[in-house]
Amino acid sequence: MADKRDYYEVLGVNRNAAEAEIKKAFRKMAVQYHPDKNPGDKEAEEKFKELSEAYEVLSDPQKRAQYDQFGHAGVSGAGFSGGGFGAGSPFGDIFGDIFGDIFGGGGRQRSRGRRGDDLQYTMEISFEESAAGVEKEIEIPYAKRCGVCNGSGAKPGTEPKTCPTCKGAGQVRFQQGFFSVSKTCGQCNGEGRVVDHPCTECRGTGSTRDKKKLSVKVPPGVETGVRLKMTGEGGQGTKGGGNGDLYIYIDVREHPIFRREGNDVICEAPISFTQAALGCELEIPTLEGKVAMKVPEGTQTGKIFRLRGKGFVSLQGYGKGDQLVVLRVETPTNLNSRQRELLEEFARIGGEDVNPGNKNFFDKVKEMFS
Repeated sequence: MADKRDYYEVLGVNRNAAEAEIKKAFRKMAVQYHPDKNPGDKEAEEKFKELSEAYEVLSDPQKRAQYDQFGHAGVSGAGFSGGGFGAGSPFGDIFGDIFGDIFGGGGRQRSRGRRGDDLQYTMEISFEESAAGVEKEIEIPYAKRCGVCNGSGAKPGTEPKTCPTCKGAGQVRFQQGFFSVSKTCGQCNGEGRVVDHPCTECRGTGSTRDKKKLSVKVPPGVETGVRLKMTGEGGQGTKGGGNGDLYIYIDVREHPIFRREGNDVICEAPISFTQAALGCELEIPTLEGKVAMKVPEGTQTGKIFRLRGKGFVSLQGYGKGDQLVVLRVETPTNLNSRQRELLEEFARIGGEDVNPGNKNFFDKVKEMFS
C-alpha cells in the first residue's frame, strides 16, 4: 500500500473538499487522460486508472470515511473495480459527461432542461393590411407548467421516485472496456424519475393546456407564405429549459380589384368605347386612396399606365413598387335603335381609317397570302 499516492493528492484537492469539488476535479483530469483521447499512451492509461480509483473511493461517503481514518488499508478490499461504469456505480453520471466531451455527444440526459415546443399559427390578413402593415392581437393555445404539481407530474403530497431501471440517470448505459453505449431509458423516457401517484390536474404530464393573447406586429410588404418568428412565445420549457418559439405564417386574402406581382400592384380598369376614343380622365383606386389619371384619345384596350410608388414597400427595406393600370375597352351591348343608327353612320363616315388595329391586321393577312 505504501507505493500508492494519496487519493486527495491524485485529484489535486484538499482533505475537506466537498463532493462537488471532488467530482469537478476528477472530471477535468479524466477528460485529459482518458485512453480514448490518448490512444496507445500507456502512461495516460495508468494515470486514468489512478484517477478513477481515487474518485471511486472519495466519491463514496462510506469509503471516504474509512480512507480518512485508515488510509489505503481501510479500503484495500474495495479498491478500483474497473469497468463498473453503469448507472448504479459512482461513475454512472460523470462518465456520461466525459464521453460527451470526448466524442461531442450529450451528457446525462436528465440533468438537461427540456426546451419547450415550437408553435405555429396561421394569420389571415387583408390585401390592404399586407401593404400597409398591421398590428393584430391573437390567441394561441399552449402547454404551461401545471400549477397544482408545479410541473412534477406527481399528486400534491407525493414525490416522483427514482426510476428503478436507470437508477435516476435517464439513460441505460452499457460499458465494455472504455467504450460506452447508452440509450434513453424506456421506463422514464429519460426523465430519471417515475410518478406512481399522478397529479389529477395534469394526469402526470406536468403541464396543462391554456391560451394566451399576444400582440403581433406585421410589417408592410408581407405576402402569403411569409413566416414571422416570435422568440420565446412557444411552449414552456421544463427543468430550466428555454421556451419554444412561435412561428406565424401569413395568408393574404385575395382582393376583388387588385393583385400583386412582386412589389407591383396590378389593377384592370374598364372604360367605355367613347372614353377610349375621345380620351378622358379616370378616377383610379389605389392602396392609398383614389387618384386622377388622364387617358389620351385613341387609347386601345390592354394599354398599361404606370402610377409610380403606388405599390408595395420592399420587405428588404428599400424601394417601393408601382401600380400598373391595365385598361379594358368595353364593347357596348343592348343598343337602342338610335344608338345603333349613330354607330352605323359612324362606320360609314369613317371607313377603315378609324380602326387602325383592324386595318393593320388585314394588311398583314394580305401579305401572308400575296
